[in-house]
Amino acid sequence: MEKLPDFWQNIQFVDIIEFIGTFAFAISGIRLASAKKFDWFGALVVGLVTAIGGGTLRDLLLGLTPFWLLSSVYLWCTVFALFFVIVFRKFLVKLNNTFFWFDSIGLGLFVVVGSEKAFSLGYEWWVVIIMGTITGVVGGIIRDILINEIPIIFTQELYAVACILGAGLFCFLNYIGVNMSVIQIASALFVFVIRIVATRYQWRLPILKGED
Repeated sequence: MEKLPDFWQNIQFVDIIEFIGTFAFAISGIRLASAKKFDWFGALVVGLVTAIGGGTLRDLLLGLTPFWLLSSVYLWCTVFALFFVIVFRKFLVKLNNTFFWFDSIGLGLFVVVGSEKAFSLGYEWWVVIIMGTITGVVGGIIRDILINEIPIIFTQELYAVACILGAGLFCFLNYIGVNMSVIQIASALFVFVIRIVATRYQWRLPILKGED
């Protein structure tokens, strides 16, 4: 029997989280692109930068080769997300707040991926929190700029704050010795729940006013 490539042999739970997060973030970007009436290629580009933007900046800051250059699986995951949106377009349109749900799922998962990578490299807790937040928000910033919208990190309820709190929980649970798989699931769920609750009750930081 042919031996599996090293990538598939060494796959870990955090890699599965990253694949799911890539798919969710790609769908969120493609869904917004479709609302702007982009063609298939334009939607694919928006989905791809949404999925890999944060992780790319994180890896560059950590002195690593960007993760998507090491495997084509992330590109194919985005292509699959594009066809998923095409095939299930009518269902996704009928589903209320499709973008919100997929964006929130991707946000929670990517915060965990970024935090785990910085932690595994031995960085201090504050670096772990910054890298988790960057991984979660930067792809969405690039997406919104490409579709000519104000980045939702600056306008929606506790978007970046949810990332910071989720990465902070990741660090705390590591400090008290909780199992890593439990930490990853709990931190992702924490970010997701904060986004849901903050949006439901419209929790947000005070607006900075330039004039009275």
